[in-house]
Amino acid sequence: MAYEVTGAPDGFPVFLLHGTPGSRRGPKPRGIVLYRMGVRLVAYDRPGYGDSDRFEGRDVADAARDVEAIADQLELDRFAVVGRSGGGPHALACAADERLRSRVTRVAVLVSLAPSDAMELEWFDGMNGDNTRGFGAGVPDTETVVEEIRRRAARAAEDPRFLLRDLMTHMGPPDRRAINDAALRGIIFDTYQEALRTGPYGWIDDVLALRRSWKFDLGAIDTRVTPVRLWHGAEDTFAPVSHGRWLAARIPGAEIEVQPGAAHFDAMQQLPRILRWLTGAEAPVSGDVLIGARPGQ
Repeated sequence: MAYEVTGAPDGFPVFLLHGTPGSRRGPKPRGIVLYRMGVRLVAYDRPGYGDSDRFEGRDVADAARDVEAIADQLELDRFAVVGRSGGGPHALACAADERLRSRVTRVAVLVSLAPSDAMELEWFDGMNGDNTRGFGAGVPDTETVVEEIRRRAARAAEDPRFLLRDLMTHMGPPDRRAINDAALRGIIFDTYQEALRTGPYGWIDDVLALRRSWKFDLGAIDTRVTPVRLWHGAEDTFAPVSHGRWLAARIPGAEIEVQPGAAHFDAMQQLPRILRWLTGAEAPVSGDVLIGARPGQ
């Protein structure tokens, strides 16, 4: 497992779980900002991404073991977890895990997908063509889904800007406004390039894990012990807001904030404020601290 620690060495530990596809180098507050916030941020490549070895056939629930292993190596007794987009379900797995329950203080989930077998949810309703195709709408054959990911990853290997350009063609106005910054686009490009540097395997395994049972029970999350907060943009077309509302309704005691006029990539600007909540500090944080130099600079 490859991971990166930024921020205050003696700060409160928070695990950041990246999106799909993604890597430990994804958007996050700069190191100096994390230091001032008193946050020790731990970001890692899920198996198959970046420098982490592949774990073929992994389930969403297996993320709890990844986090546990890194926490043990760093000698962290207590820590919080935040997951964005495809990292959201993996963050919830940590909240539901029996072995981690006494160690995870709070969990935040931004613009997460719901389980693919969610009852009373039309999973693809409101989802744009990029994610609909990427998750194989109406395609029971997983090999077809895998080949589509391989095709897109191969295009990205030939043209590193392909994924970002393709992504932007499926964005609505709120998301275009959110990434209307060259520095942020550069970070997104960097995380995609790092994610796929050794092949498409992390992306493939993420999608397959999200398409089948997550292998944990949302109802097992005890928010009296581990408070859970969800954030969603009302105009999200990558992970429609109906997914966030569905999750909130099935996690007893979970809080959800739906922001009108916001979409999927607005979650990046919400991260500093969410980190404050995760560490127990409720003071407001300016949204512009996310954009700029790479973490640690």
